[in-house]
Amino acid sequence: MVIDNCGTPTCSGYEVGPGGTPRPIELHSHDPLRYVGDMLAWLHQAVASEKEHLQSLLKKCGTNEEQIQDILGHITEGVCRPFKVRVEQVLVSEQGAVVLYKLNNLLKFYEHTIGQIIKKEAALLASMDEIQDLSQRMFFNSLNCLANRLLDKVELPPADLGPTGSLNQTLNLLTDVLACHDASVVPIDDKKQDFKQILSCVLDPLLQMCSVSASRLNTVDMAAYMLNCIYVMQTTLSLYEFTDARLEMLQAQMDAHIDTVVSEQAAFILNRVDLALIYGNTQQHQPKQGPMSAMQGMDAVTLKAAMSKFDSFLANPDSLILPQCSLVLSSRVRETIKKLSTELLCQAYKQIYKAITLPSNDYKESQSIVPRSPDQVVKLLEL
Repeated sequence: MVIDNCGTPTCSGYEVGPGGTPRPIELHSHDPLRYVGDMLAWLHQAVASEKEHLQSLLKKCGTNEEQIQDILGHITEGVCRPFKVRVEQVLVSEQGAVVLYKLNNLLKFYEHTIGQIIKKEAALLASMDEIQDLSQRMFFNSLNCLANRLLDKVELPPADLGPTGSLNQTLNLLTDVLACHDASVVPIDDKKQDFKQILSCVLDPLLQMCSVSASRLNTVDMAAYMLNCIYVMQTTLSLYEFTDARLEMLQAQMDAHIDTVVSEQAAFILNRVDLALIYGNTQQHQPKQGPMSAMQGMDAVTLKAAMSKFDSFLANPDSLILPQCSLVLSSRVRETIKKLSTELLCQAYKQIYKAITLPSNDYKESQSIVPRSPDQVVKLLEL
C-alpha cells in the first residue's frame, strides 16, 4: 500500500524484507502518513482475509452474511485498542495542518472501505470513527491556531500595496489543503461540508487580518490594497470545486473597493483640471438663486481656464491616473476602474455642459466656454 502526495491510498502490496517476510510497520513510525496508512492497509487486508476464511469454513453450515459479519466484529475487537493508541499518538504529536488533513482523508477512506466488509456496529468501526473524529478536530484546531497567529501579529502593507508575506504563506497552505481535498476519495457530501468549514477557518481570519493591516492607510490606498489581497484569494479559490459561494462573497467585497477607487480616480481628475468646484456648484445651484454665471468662481473666464485644462487632459487621458490604480494587480480590475471612472467623468461633464448652455444661467457665447459636446468627449475618451 502506498500513499500518494495528497494522502490518497493506492494498493501496491507491502514492502518485504529478506525471504519475503513483511517489514515491521513500526519501521515507518517516523512518517505519519506511511505509518498510519500501513496499519490501515493491514487492517483492511486482514478483515477481508478473515471474511474469506469464515465463508470457506462455514459454507456448509447454513451461515448467512449477517452472522459472518457478527463473527468478524468479534474477531476484530482485539486489534481496536493497540490501533487506536498508536494512531492517537501520531495525531497528538503532528502539528502540520496538511498532514493532519491527509490523515483525516485516509481514515475516512478506510472507515468507508472496511465498513463495506463488517457491520457498522462493530467495535473496529466505532474505534475508527472516534480516531477519524479526533483527526478532524486536530486538523481544524491547527487551522484555528494559524488564524490566531495571523491576528496576533499583523503585518503592515508593503509599499507596492501587494499582499503581505503572511497572506501568501497562508494561501499556499490553503492550496496544499485544497489539493488534498480535491484528490480525496471521501463521499461528496463530506467533501462539501469539510470545504465549507475549511474556508471559514482560513478566509475569514485572512480578510480580518487584511482589514486590520489596511486600517492606517488612506482611503484609496486601503481600497487598492484590499483589491490586491482579495484578488489573490479569488485566484487561489477559482481552481477548486465548491467555491462558488465564497467567490461571490469575495467579488461583492471587491466591487465595493472598486467603487471607492473609481470615485477617487474621477475626483482626482476633476480636481487636477479645476472642474471639481465647478461641478459641485452645478449640482447645488437652484434656479431661484439667479443665473449661475453670477456665482463666485463661475464666471466665463474661470470656466474657460478650467476647460482648457480639461482639453489638455482629453489629449492625453493617461496623464492623470492615480498611482494606486497602477499598483492594482488584476488587469481586469484596472480596466474596470478606468472604464467606470471615465463614465463618471463624462457624466460630470454632461451636467456642467448642460448648466453652461442653459439660457437662464446667462452665459453669453456659451459654445466658446464648452466647445465640445458630451458626445464628443465620450468619443475622445473611447467609451
